[in-house]
Amino acid sequence: MTRAAPRRDGSAGQPIHSRRKPAVTLSALSWANLPTRPESRVTPPPPAPSSPPDPPTKFHAGGLVNGAVVLGLLYFGREVLVPITLAVLLSLLIAPLVRKLRRLVRSQVPAVLGAVAVLAILVGGLAAVIVSQVVAMAESLPQYEVTIRDKLKTVQDVTNSRVLQGEAGRVMSRLGEEAGAASAPVRATLEGAPLTASGAVPVEIRPRAQTPVEVISHLFSSIWGPLGHASIVLIVMVFVLLEHESLRDRFIRLLGGSDIRRTTQAFNDAGERLSRFFVSQLAVNVGVGVAVWLGLLLIGLPHGVLWAVLTTLLRFVPYVGVFIAAGSAALMAAAVDPGWTLVFELLGLFAAVELIASQGVEPQLYGHSTGLSPLSVVVAAIFWSWIWGPIGLLVSTPLTLCLVVAGRHIKGLSFLDVLLGDTPALSMSERFYQRAMSGDHEEIVAAAHTYLKRKSFARYCDRILMPALQLAFVDLAKHSITPQQQQAVKNTVARVIEELGTDACRPSWRNRRGSVLDEASVGAHLRQQRERAAGKWQGPVEVPPGSIALCIGLGSMRDDLVTELLVRILRTQDIDARHLSLEDLGKGPPPGAKSDDVAMLFIVSAFPAEEWERAEAVLAPLRERFTSAVFVAMLSEGEFARADEAMDLVVHSFEQAAAEAATRYSKTPAN
Repeated sequence: MTRAAPRRDGSAGQPIHSRRKPAVTLSALSWANLPTRPESRVTPPPPAPSSPPDPPTKFHAGGLVNGAVVLGLLYFGREVLVPITLAVLLSLLIAPLVRKLRRLVRSQVPAVLGAVAVLAILVGGLAAVIVSQVVAMAESLPQYEVTIRDKLKTVQDVTNSRVLQGEAGRVMSRLGEEAGAASAPVRATLEGAPLTASGAVPVEIRPRAQTPVEVISHLFSSIWGPLGHASIVLIVMVFVLLEHESLRDRFIRLLGGSDIRRTTQAFNDAGERLSRFFVSQLAVNVGVGVAVWLGLLLIGLPHGVLWAVLTTLLRFVPYVGVFIAAGSAALMAAAVDPGWTLVFELLGLFAAVELIASQGVEPQLYGHSTGLSPLSVVVAAIFWSWIWGPIGLLVSTPLTLCLVVAGRHIKGLSFLDVLLGDTPALSMSERFYQRAMSGDHEEIVAAAHTYLKRKSFARYCDRILMPALQLAFVDLAKHSITPQQQQAVKNTVARVIEELGTDACRPSWRNRRGSVLDEASVGAHLRQQRERAAGKWQGPVEVPPGSIALCIGLGSMRDDLVTELLVRILRTQDIDARHLSLEDLGKGPPPGAKSDDVAMLFIVSAFPAEEWERAEAVLAPLRERFTSAVFVAMLSEGEFARADEAMDLVVHSFEQAAAEAATRYSKTPAN
């Protein structure tokens, strides 16, 4: 709803938006708790009586002992823990299928058995495909023998020509001479033995023929281990699915009986994340396998189904799986093609498919749903492969995800979320302040450009820049920031604002001066930079009526900075905003300027309780001078009754000020 702003001359002004409470206000920065006149050298308050220093933190070896015990249990108990872990993870993988079947059959047991049967059929089918393809490839290898020999000879010639040069060649020659000298006594002992035409002693080793019982025993001994582990995993998975609700209740009772809500939320979070991750990863891997199969059909590599299935399975191994699949297929291509064209085509196919899947599909499908940082995935793969071998590498990502979920919901394990999760350890305002103290404005600008692709510059100032400056003000009040750091923050803030400004606000390279900020006020410095680029009056004097927005600060350093930021924000909306001070008002308007050129006049105050008397002293002359302008107060505090009575509108954030200005100037007729 809009209302007509009453004018002091009795006329009705333009309709403007009614006052509303903004979502983010400058009052949230608690500027009123800071010194009221920061433009002068502030005498810091006397420090409070020093309290006794905190006792030094004692080193507790219990944490290291507990960690060592856990690592020992994981390592020495892997024979038991690995099958159980695989069973639990597989149960999470087929849990969505169990839930769908349960809706159909209305019973848990048939749903679980049906899902397990489907899984067994799929696994058996994949195994049959792999075995048949391997047998077919083994049968076709003899026809590639000549190509393989030629490739090996080429590789051997190239290797020998480069390796057997210089010092390496001399070393190998010396080793050959020593081997010949060592074999001389052996030849001497065999002088009496019968020799062949080439001088070699004929030796023939005939193995003993195995009985059928021994053949069967050897076969069972070779497959018993994997078959036994698979059976254990299958049985445990079935019972986990059957007792899903009971096991969840038992774990909740064991781990969080005192806080059922939080524990239930943690279990639901972990289950949803893991199920979503498994299903999404399975879909991506199957898609990659199909794409590889189609590509292999186009380039003409035999046994494409085998390489597609291997690619699908090996992609579950983080990072290295796809390289293993590509390398194996490349060996086959080298054996099939007498040249090297097929090898390079295959490697290009794998590179293109993996690039599209890893950089295009996966980030959109489940890029941040796991909540893991890329570095934590790599470290987890190394750690779990060290603890549990190849199986640990396969389950490293799900196990690490469980640790991150535990860190998010259990206070004592919150360090796991910080170390392994993808949630930023510092907020954007804290990162701004930390980089500003280090003088790293390039990193701040890069992060700001990323933020500004989705949000406005006004929101950036409200949510990031001003809270970061508030952190600096708080540290300054606590005497915990050095003068050098304070100067670094001022310089960095000035450079960042200059980089983020519009072309009209950004000074050219000819008008730039040194990067060191010499002025006491950042706002004054930024205003001077704009004046060097745009002129003394910050733009042309003769403009269409109702096209200018005057922004007037009441004198403090923070007033100057907020006023300058407001000017730059309005200029990003193609509004001709100009920054004036109270001293500028006393100098009179520039020659040729008209009072009806101003459509909005902002009065900016960081400390309205202390500064509003100065505002009231200039309001009457300003209203007589700018009779058609809407007077807006931009305050850092909350509601201020005197401002509400004296002004047409009161705003508390840059976003609200920008919205009001956009509405006002959109109604101004073009000239």
